[in-house]
Formats: sequence, C-alpha cells, structure tokens
Amino acid sequence: MRKGGGLSVSDLFTFAQAHPALQVFVIIFATFILEDAATVLAGMQAADGSLSIALAIGSLYLGIVLGDLGLYGLGRLAAMVPFVRRLLPPQRTEIVRAWLQGRVFRVVLISRFLPGVRLPTYTTCGYLGASLRQFTLATMIATLFWTSGLFALSMRAGSFLMAHYGVWRWAGAVGLVVALVVAGRLATVLSRGKKRIQRRERQYEDAH
Repeated sequence: MRKGGGLSVSDLFTFAQAHPALQVFVIIFATFILEDAATVLAGMQAADGSLSIALAIGSLYLGIVLGDLGLYGLGRLAAMVPFVRRLLPPQRTEIVRAWLQGRVFRVVLISRFLPGVRLPTYTTCGYLGASLRQFTLATMIATLFWTSGLFALSMRAGSFLMAHYGVWRWAGAVGLVVALVVAGRLATVLSRGKKRIQRRERQYEDAH
C-alpha cells in the first residue's frame, strides 16, 4: 500500500519490527485512518512472522476502541456548541434521547456490523449523553468479535498468498481491503435505498 513512492503502512510495520513499542503505535495510528485495512495488514504481517500475533491483536483492539470513544467524544463536544444545538430541534432531540435510553448497548453493538452507520451512531450517542459505561462495554465486545474474525481471515489469506504468490501477496492484501470497502459502501447504498422506499411507502399510506 504505497502512494507516490512514499512510505506505506506495511513499510512502517516492517521498520518497527524490532521495536514493539513502535509497532503498537503504528497499528493504533493505522486504525484511526482505516481500521479494516489496518486489521488486514496486521493479520498478514502476523502470518509471515514479522509481527507478534498477541501484540498485533492487542494493539488493534486498543486502537479501535479508542477510535470509537473518540467518536463519542466528538459528539459530546458538538453538544456544547450553541450553533450545533440550534440546528437540532429540542423536541426531536428529547424523543431520540428517550428512545436511546436503555438501548445503548444493543444499538452500539449492532451498528458495529452495519456498514456506514457507526460514525453517525457513535457521535449521536455522545451528543445525547448516552451511558458511557454501556457504550464502552458494547464497543469492546463488538470489536472483540469483528476484529478477531477479520484478523483470523487476514492471517489465513496471508498464509495462502505467501504460499502461492510470494512478493505479490501485498497485491492480494490491497484487493482484500478494496473488496471490504466496496462491500461496505454497497451495503450502505442498499440500506439507504431501502429506507427511502419504506419512507415513501409510509407517506403514501398516510396520504391515503
């Protein structure tokens, strides 16, 4: 994953191989940029032995959970800005807050597995002041399942690509990341399209 001859995340992983503390930093930083790509790269690096499995998975967990908490924090900060508060009708805000109360854990957990909804959901939780304890617990559990599964898949893919494609294995890594991104975007588009259809159906029913 290199652009314009610059240093790629893969290069950083390799450079940091002899420095565990630096490896942790690189992985955590990479999750802030694109967590699925960071997970795939870490899994493939672990597959070829250049990265400790325990260090890789632990750093991924930490980076992703910190990123999720960061989204929650952005929502809390937005709630302190008068201009933002004026954009959202107080009555609607209270309705959503009342609905979210008692559902924080379930909403956060489910949103991890639905492409395109994590950012708005997590920032909304922060904006509405949802239980930070439930939010943190849910994101930790969701990360455990999602990241562990993707990491294991990446390790298997890495082992296969190393055995059959050697130095070209990173082209396979790029293909896997692109496939994940495209699948996520496609799922988001389909989900939004379905919601629009359902909204129009409700409007039609109300009109008749």
